[in-house]
Amino acid sequence: MHDDSRKTPFRHSGEDIEAARHSPDTPQTRAPSYRLAFADNEFLLREELRPVRLQLELLKPQMILDERGIVSTVVMFGGARVPSPERQAEARTPELAALSRYYEQARIFARQMTERSLTTGGRDFVICTGGGPGVMEAGNLGAEEVGGQSIGLGIVLPHEQAPNRHVTPDLSFNFHYFAIRKMHFLMRARAITVFPGGFGTLDELFETLTLIQTRRMARIPVLLFGEAFWEEIINWRALARAGTISEEDLDLIRYVETAEEAVAIIDAFPAPQD
Repeated sequence: MHDDSRKTPFRHSGEDIEAARHSPDTPQTRAPSYRLAFADNEFLLREELRPVRLQLELLKPQMILDERGIVSTVVMFGGARVPSPERQAEARTPELAALSRYYEQARIFARQMTERSLTTGGRDFVICTGGGPGVMEAGNLGAEEVGGQSIGLGIVLPHEQAPNRHVTPDLSFNFHYFAIRKMHFLMRARAITVFPGGFGTLDELFETLTLIQTRRMARIPVLLFGEAFWEEIINWRALARAGTISEEDLDLIRYVETAEEAVAIIDAFPAPQD
């Protein structure tokens, strides 16, 4: 982690937090107004402080990833409900059980990209998932199996949850704001892979495509695993026929079925210019 020994004559804020704990107990020191602003949770959670909280969620992962020397990532989006092959029988529908083949392809893909990452000292092509179960678990598992690190960008949801146990602990993050989480998915991305999933996966896919289409983001490979799945749920060509997207926008996505196909496309894609 970051060495916080700083060349400054000023007293460290942590020292003042500790000193404030030992203040004399008086009506004045017990008053909320007396608390140090940066150590006052009630103050930090006020409605007016939302811009500060947004900034903190942007900064914390950014600083940690910079300190770890991580330059680029390969993002894996996909459904939390997609079962591993050995848990097919627990799937809620036969269709979901059949999608377990993509869990296995996600694991293999993550293995292969992490082997590539290890040749860069873990700086490039680092697997990045949402940190949860299903396809996300498969991605983190594949990276772990070959001795590499991987990122998990979790988010607090109403139901109980925890990061899957294959995320590199020091690279396991938790978010309150979906918007900031999605920024972190894309800020270092060299490629986006999208496996079958639900609303969350669709949200992430369409945000990515919108940013690339509008040139708010450089073009990178966007690879959709499972042509039959995607063609059934999204009629891309109908959008082009209607004129709501351009014909050339269809070229922003590529279908793949296997990890090997995805790796080959990423390898053939021009490297970003510094």
